[in-house]
Amino acid sequence: MAGDRPFLGVLLMLGFCVLIPVSDALAKILGATLPVMLIVFVRVATQGVLLVPLSRALEPRFWPERRYIGAIVLRTLLYIGGLATMITALRYLPLADAVAIAFVMPFIMLLLGHWFLGEEVGARRIGACVVGFGGTLMVIQPSFEEVGAAALLPLGVAVLFSLFMLVTRQIAKAVEPIAMQALSGLIACAILGPLLMVGSQLGWSDLRVSPVTGAEAAMLAGMALIGTAAHLLMTWSLKFAPSATLAPMQYLEIPFATAVGYIVFRDLPDGLAALGIAITMAAGLYIILRERRTPAPAPQAEASPILSGDPRAR
Repeated sequence: MAGDRPFLGVLLMLGFCVLIPVSDALAKILGATLPVMLIVFVRVATQGVLLVPLSRALEPRFWPERRYIGAIVLRTLLYIGGLATMITALRYLPLADAVAIAFVMPFIMLLLGHWFLGEEVGARRIGACVVGFGGTLMVIQPSFEEVGAAALLPLGVAVLFSLFMLVTRQIAKAVEPIAMQALSGLIACAILGPLLMVGSQLGWSDLRVSPVTGAEAAMLAGMALIGTAAHLLMTWSLKFAPSATLAPMQYLEIPFATAVGYIVFRDLPDGLAALGIAITMAAGLYIILRERRTPAPAPQAEASPILSGDPRAR
């Protein structure tokens, strides 16, 4: 396509894959001492504060048509749920395991697209989904033995963000991606702010405001800034290179998450989990290759079924 700069797009997506595990690692540290929803609030508030002026500067039209507001609110609720579930999962699971299990999302998206959007899915891609789920179960199994049902939380992340993407795909052509993320940040603040106040009064453990130390404040700021920057890198990468080129690169997030998990927490997947991660990655990459061979209209930046971007956009 005219104007494409694939090398720049690849570099930007590589930046996303490097930064997102760092943001997750900070969320994992913070989740051990701070309420989950307070962490989520800081994340979405930072997103709103940074992206609203950026969107107004870059996009001539910021506010969407009224008929899309309901979908954006639903998308925001799914986004809040996905972030909260991921942070909770990171309390119990190694970083690489949680990220790898959440990568079952492309398989769920493929099936949801078939069931709800009528997208054609052949037998080979269905088979790849089955194999990918099998690999995910291999990652879950040792974690389930160690921490119990908490090992299933990343599956919840995958389901929530798959639904998030399904809603996003319905409005992606009508709402600019940065404006959509900025509005989601504002709406999330409007939802979570009052809930945190009520939760503080009622003493709810993970839905309340709590004092933070200087170190925690610095990590909260770092987590939010890095997560927002990573999302922008992903969004801008799709302006310079087609999603078919960039989609396989997102699987680099798993080895980067493994490296960050080892450096920060000295965690490494065991033999069975490592094999499961390899199978999940292979199945996901196979689906991407099949997508590239299937003639279809070029997807919008936020509409790609594989590129979660801030579909997982933590």
